Amino acid sequence: MKKAIYIFLLAVFAFACNVLETEPEAAISDGIAISNNGALNAAVSGLYDALQTGYYNGKHFFLGDVSSDISQSVGTWDFYREMDTYLVSPDNNEVRDLFTFMYRVVNQANNIIAGAPGVADATQAQKDRALGEAYFARALAFFDAALVWGGIPGVYGDLGISLPLEPSRQAVFLPRTSLQETYSQIGADLQQALNLLPDTGSPARLTKAAARALLARYHLYLKNYEQAENFANQVINDGKFQLQEDYANIFATKNTSESIFELQFDNVDQSTVRFWYVPGAIGGRGELAAHEEFYNSIDDADERKRLYAFDNVAQFFYPTKYIKPGNIDNVHILRIAEMYLIRAEAKFFTSKGDAVDDLNAVRTRAGLPPLNAITSIDDILNERKVEFAFEGQRWFDLLRTGKALQVLASVPRKNSPGAPASLTNPARQVFPIPSVEINANPNTAQNDAYR
Repeated sequence: MKKAIYIFLLAVFAFACNVLETEPEAAISDGIAISNNGALNAAVSGLYDALQTGYYNGKHFFLGDVSSDISQSVGTWDFYREMDTYLVSPDNNEVRDLFTFMYRVVNQANNIIAGAPGVADATQAQKDRALGEAYFARALAFFDAALVWGGIPGVYGDLGISLPLEPSRQAVFLPRTSLQETYSQIGADLQQALNLLPDTGSPARLTKAAARALLARYHLYLKNYEQAENFANQVINDGKFQLQEDYANIFATKNTSESIFELQFDNVDQSTVRFWYVPGAIGGRGELAAHEEFYNSIDDADERKRLYAFDNVAQFFYPTKYIKPGNIDNVHILRIAEMYLIRAEAKFFTSKGDAVDDLNAVRTRAGLPPLNAITSIDDILNERKVEFAFEGQRWFDLLRTGKALQVLASVPRKNSPGAPASLTNPARQVFPIPSVEINANPNTAQNDAYR
């Protein structure tokens, strides 16, 4: 993808402009009408770039990892230290930037949704594909934003998020919706994406399988277990995706059969995941590290344990999933292992007898012996913890299952021995709406813990 240039992103925040009114400069601006097929293609390219830039280039992963019990802040960047210790401020730069970039995805998607139907020189298939990609991206951004700033109905949180559904070409001051309305919109967008996306394609572009996979995750979070199982089952039975025999190959090789949707990075479009995790001796910042307790908890026979290294200078373990020089590793958003574990969890809660088979498919791929039965949800969560470590899922797994306050009550930290991090306030299971948005938008509301 051509790299979009967001020239004035930080200036936008420096002057406290409302996040939803800003217009990034891209291959084609999300504030410019789409007039022909070339412009439509450029807008779609800009949509994938928006997913990369400041969102799934690392920031979303970091929040989901460092707020959990697998990753910790070991450097000097206080904004991740706040996440690590559950003392996040509304002025936190990382939270602010993630909020901005998620809503840039939404605005780019809205521009395509508004403009694609009227492009006269595009075929219906071309328009449908662009629309499907836009609905998927908007659903993904809304879903991730809801989890960070809103919550999950019946689990935690009081309010949903703002739901802009049209391109923002002037100041927009939207209120937050209810959690139910937020999740209804996500579900509707995903269904539209499923209807419009093509059946085939590489993991580099969205297909119906990606929509089904995200629908499986969506329904799992909402405890709609039959629907979660149904969509996961469709992806597994699709035939295009298989568990890689060698776990490390998922990350060493781009776009393997493991991947359902994988964001592409290269020398022009660089990820930041490696930079923040690897030590300075090999070109990183070494700001974030694995919890030693987490690393030690991984069975020595587990192939996944091989994807960690130890920095003898700073004395910490760091992940090597994303280790290619030049920060060119692709980022995995959806892969087939998640579908097996979603199906296992769904079957477990609906008392389906073969749930353990799906769990064992992932365990045995990692070189572990199969379990005879799933005795509790912890069997599945522990498998997910190791399988998706440093892919940004652990914090949200703990939240959706109501285990965050228990598991994160006392998390040892390298930077402050004897003073573990402790999540004790239920209201801090959601993050603060950035203060620049609160100050600029009179119709929005801050989450309770940050007022």
